[in-house]
Amino acid sequence: MALIEIRDLKKSFDGDFVLNGVNLDIEAGEVITLIGESGSGKSVLLKMIIGLMPPDSGSIKFDGQEVTDLSEADWVPVRRRIGMLFQEGALFDSMTVADNVAYGLREQRKVPEPEIRQRVSRALEAVSLPGIEQRHPKELSGGMQKRVALARAVAMEPEVVIYDEPTEGLDPINVTRVDRLILGLRDRLGITSIIATHNMRSTFRISDRIAFLHEGRVAICGTPQEVEAWGDPSIANFVERAHMRLPSENSVPPPPA
Repeated sequence: MALIEIRDLKKSFDGDFVLNGVNLDIEAGEVITLIGESGSGKSVLLKMIIGLMPPDSGSIKFDGQEVTDLSEADWVPVRRRIGMLFQEGALFDSMTVADNVAYGLREQRKVPEPEIRQRVSRALEAVSLPGIEQRHPKELSGGMQKRVALARAVAMEPEVVIYDEPTEGLDPINVTRVDRLILGLRDRLGITSIIATHNMRSTFRISDRIAFLHEGRVAICGTPQEVEAWGDPSIANFVERAHMRLPSENSVPPPPA
């Protein structure tokens, strides 16, 4: 049984279907990336997986439990198992890095303060930012802010982390750094990663599987090799255009491990 099972999921806005029968299985411990044109429903699907947006119809099961009809109260224990990295990072400028990372833990009111401090420290080390607890987001680069937001998700010790455009706006060095962090979380902690992105280099570099959303459905889901070998021009044209939008990495040295 897959960790997340999505069946015949539909969502429309003003009568126009964004998702029109999505079927997808997400396995525990894998890195799966959603790709597709802008407006293809990637972010909508992510929000449904975490219960931030209800579907019109269809089913989502998390670890065997149907979650599409859960009340807000019943979503609470499910969301404790799922972290989310929003596209804009969503850090609080008035808070220190430590308080930003600890925010979700304090909201739960179930973790004692000494353990919170330990988790914050471990999470910052996991994203290669030890010792910056007392700094503020405005003092950090865009890449560092993304990693602090990821640390906040990791501090919750989730089984799943959902990423909405995790490398948007980052230079190639920080893109590679975030890619390595995602793979490290999978390899060290067994975290399942669900990513929505337009960055094709990252997609083909880190994904165990890729799901291409097209015309409201998953047109293909497979390994990077399977997706590249697929003969349908819809995905070939999309991948080619996405590659053309990316900056060159030829002159960029790899970041330190």
